[in-house]
Amino acid sequence: MAAEGGGKEMNEIKTQFTTREGVYKLLTHSEYSRPNRVPFNSQGSNPVKVSFVNVNDQSGNGDRICFNVGRELYFYIYKGVRKAADLSKPIDKRIYKGTQPTCHDFNPLTATAESVSLLVGFSAGQVQLIDPIKKETSKLFNEERLIDKSRVTCVRWVPGSESLFLVAHSSGNMYLYNVENTCGTTAPHYQLLKQGENYAVHTCKSKSARNPLLRWTVGEGALNEFAFSPDGKFLACASQDGFLRVFGFDAAELHGTMKSYFGGLLCVCWSPDGRYIVAGGEDDLVTVWSFSDCKVIARGHGHKSWVSVVAFDHCTTSVEDSDPPAEFSGSDEDFHEQLHFSPGRDRANSAQSRLSKRNSTDSRPVSVTYRFGSVGQDTQLCLWDLTEDILFPHLPLSRTRTHTNVMSATSPPATGQNTSTVSNSTTNPSGTNGKDNVSNSSSSGNPANSLSSTLPRSNSLPHSSNPAGGSTPNSHTGSSNNSSSSTTTATTTKGNSIIDSSFIATGVSKFATLSLHESRKERHEKDHKRNHSMGHISSKSSDKLNQLSSSRTAKADVVKTLGTTLCPRMEEVPLLEPLVCKKIAHERLTVLIFLEDCLVTACQEGFVCTWARPGKVGLLSSQNNPANSPSGTVV
Repeated sequence: MAAEGGGKEMNEIKTQFTTREGVYKLLTHSEYSRPNRVPFNSQGSNPVKVSFVNVNDQSGNGDRICFNVGRELYFYIYKGVRKAADLSKPIDKRIYKGTQPTCHDFNPLTATAESVSLLVGFSAGQVQLIDPIKKETSKLFNEERLIDKSRVTCVRWVPGSESLFLVAHSSGNMYLYNVENTCGTTAPHYQLLKQGENYAVHTCKSKSARNPLLRWTVGEGALNEFAFSPDGKFLACASQDGFLRVFGFDAAELHGTMKSYFGGLLCVCWSPDGRYIVAGGEDDLVTVWSFSDCKVIARGHGHKSWVSVVAFDHCTTSVEDSDPPAEFSGSDEDFHEQLHFSPGRDRANSAQSRLSKRNSTDSRPVSVTYRFGSVGQDTQLCLWDLTEDILFPHLPLSRTRTHTNVMSATSPPATGQNTSTVSNSTTNPSGTNGKDNVSNSSSSGNPANSLSSTLPRSNSLPHSSNPAGGSTPNSHTGSSNNSSSSTTTATTTKGNSIIDSSFIATGVSKFATLSLHESRKERHEKDHKRNHSMGHISSKSSDKLNQLSSSRTAKADVVKTLGTTLCPRMEEVPLLEPLVCKKIAHERLTVLIFLEDCLVTACQEGFVCTWARPGKVGLLSSQNNPANSPSGTVV
């Protein structure tokens, strides 16, 4: 068994990892896969995807899981950390001929113990509505492929609706369907409804109600994924042309855009309060975009290949009241609800979950930390902390409650003058002794106190979330809260961009850090990237041609957008380092979902893994104990 930590070998598979909350452990008995547990030969198949729904079962075991592997689709009772998985008894299993399932989504509004509505998209362009509990197939949309012949890349129920759903295709089009309408026997005719920069929305011209209701044409190339905001009012789209586009869904108006550093964007997600969007893709980066400011506020580099999934952890996102909470509207109960709302909560009412804007006259905001994760084709899981030194970069350092590396943002001079900044910052998370952070900075031409020309860089070091001294039994802080961290920054000029490299000198041996120029790792990284940068394998040659064409267009767009607000240069925004960066699979990872007591990952071999959160691993052992006693041995 692989141990937590750095590991002696590059290819060692990790079965546990440590964060400031404690130890996350892989539950081998809770692994879901095909019943024979044989690794799936993933060559030429679509990515494995996982969907969850809770049917509010009276027995308390209401979670259901659906996942696709190749031509097969499985539906199980999901027992998570409570009991071992029983793969011999799927509730439903389907094997398709001539096409493969590519994505799926449950409707949480209509789910009961007797019936669920599951949408399934396919590689040939069709969308199927099935009920895996009743083992029924209700309808097949785009059956004759008259609406779109390309692969379905993403399908989602419209939040708050029992009948409307949205489907994205590799053609770059999205279609709005109503389950009550038919698709017709002829190809639809469209009428322009709204048009903007690189997008257009058309309505379907028909004397009678038919599908699709709307057709969205977004960008160039495939539309790889979209995500609704927590309140259901906005839609974020990640496209193969490298653009993130955010629309007001009902008005079909463009709210803002962002461009990847290079290559296509493959995945996108919203923060629980709707303030931030994270996207990942072929530039190996995770990019954090501010919804209100419509700009990139940070990038994260930890992956060695394409980033396939990004997701926020609503359970670990935290708020710490350090001053009177005058900056937030509503009661204390409402405020804490805003950051810790249940995954099953009605998203139509989640507009109240937004944090109100901080008081512009007060420079002391409540301390907020967002946790999000990412998985990639490099088989690695990365966890990231988005802290207030990134969110509020212009605050005095004495107000910053995370260990931060601050470095010069100026370009290196031609004379070779040293512009690296070494910053030692000591923070006091409790904030009770009145001492300010101590920061010693030395740089050429920059005042020690100046923040206007410096960039905050979070290395995601752990800090106490309980200043009073209380802790959970499995909590792990990693290092003293009053320890100092020293960071040296090197800049390397390559073409028109500057690539930043950071090295943590002391006290962070258990946490992953960014290292770009270690020569002894260069050969390994190249081999690793060559083996895993496979992308989404298209089922049609036309998809491959579209991807090739869009990649050429994207290269031309880099020259136009690099250095602008759409795509700032690497040295112009903070660079996050992963809190955790672990290899957890043999094949590329395609799923990352955060649940209340665990997180779920899946790889292209068809294995769906459950990682118990700190303090939750004992639940499975207790349930499996014959005596069902809390005193049973934890394995």
